[in-house]
Amino acid sequence: MHPWGKWGKHFVEYGVHASRAALADAGVAWQDVDLIVGGETVRNGYGGYVAGATFAQALGWNGAKVATSYAACATGAQALDTARARILAGLSEVALVVGADTTPKGFLAPNAGERWDDPDWLRFRLLGMTNPAYFALYARRRMDLYGATQEDFARVKVKNAKHGLANPNARYRKEVGVEDVLTSAIVSDPLHLLDICATSDGAAAVLLTSVEYAEKHGLGGGVRINAISTVTPTFPQTVIDMPLLSTDATNAVGVPERTFKESIGAAAYEEAGIDPADVSLAEVYDLSTALELDWIEDLQLCKRGEAEALLRAGDTTIGGRIPVNPSGGLACFGEAVPAQALAQVCEVTWQLRGQATGRQVEGARVGITANQGLFGHGSSVILSR
Repeated sequence: MHPWGKWGKHFVEYGVHASRAALADAGVAWQDVDLIVGGETVRNGYGGYVAGATFAQALGWNGAKVATSYAACATGAQALDTARARILAGLSEVALVVGADTTPKGFLAPNAGERWDDPDWLRFRLLGMTNPAYFALYARRRMDLYGATQEDFARVKVKNAKHGLANPNARYRKEVGVEDVLTSAIVSDPLHLLDICATSDGAAAVLLTSVEYAEKHGLGGGVRINAISTVTPTFPQTVIDMPLLSTDATNAVGVPERTFKESIGAAAYEEAGIDPADVSLAEVYDLSTALELDWIEDLQLCKRGEAEALLRAGDTTIGGRIPVNPSGGLACFGEAVPAQALAQVCEVTWQLRGQATGRQVEGARVGITANQGLFGHGSSVILSR
């Protein structure tokens, strides 16, 4: 990985740094890589649209095949899925998957120009709906349905800040208390400034090989990908998703068995043949503190409405029953869109290897990741040792 921060450099520089770190970690020569998959970014007016070839050129042309993936916040996992599919099909042996980003200060916003058929543009133009406004809707929903409080949301930040203290790749490495969160500025009621993740520069890379290649060369540390889920929603959606302006009607078609976010994790469990009770840790997309609580339930790590009880009991802290975001999560990293899903995979890999110094989940055997992007994108990756 390249550490998260606000470095003011080109995203390719971060990606090259992360790629070289991944190659060195695996002990694989650049010449052995036969596929490079780049995580796309289509924001901020710069050319991330050639991400796969961009990273290949920056690392030095070696004749490898390239691919580029875009899935908003799930970009990194979709890129990983592309590499894994080609390896399982026998079309590749060694794949390098890279995601990197340079973000502006402040809210993420669409590119300039009028696009009346683009819902991501319309939500800004018609309603002024920045991302935190949606986060606040989700938080208010939790409060109304399950009795969550602002103090509960603050406790999520306190936990993640403590987890991130020993993470050398985290941008924010400072303990905070509940009162610090509650006295920080309100951004979108009921969420305070410290409830919401920042936007950051950063990069992550994963070196993925076939089982045969790993066994032949003694690589991998015993960590395998058991499943990658990139499912889409099922109509009708009854929970509003960013950047949409409404939910779907249910008068003609009944409510689906699972919400979109529930289906993301369920598909991963089904593919892996793993039960939620087998999970040792989870890395989830905590764009806000309240969303972490939603993800705990979406991944079936507890029943609906019980996430706050787990949090208050210390069960989601390192040393608890099911540690969530031992990396520190987005609370400590901030959001670097094409890189974040890969960063989650990196953290789970280090945890399973026993290499997460200062934040290690002891005896970790199975880890799951989860995040959601715009336009029906989402992902979950299950890894085991």
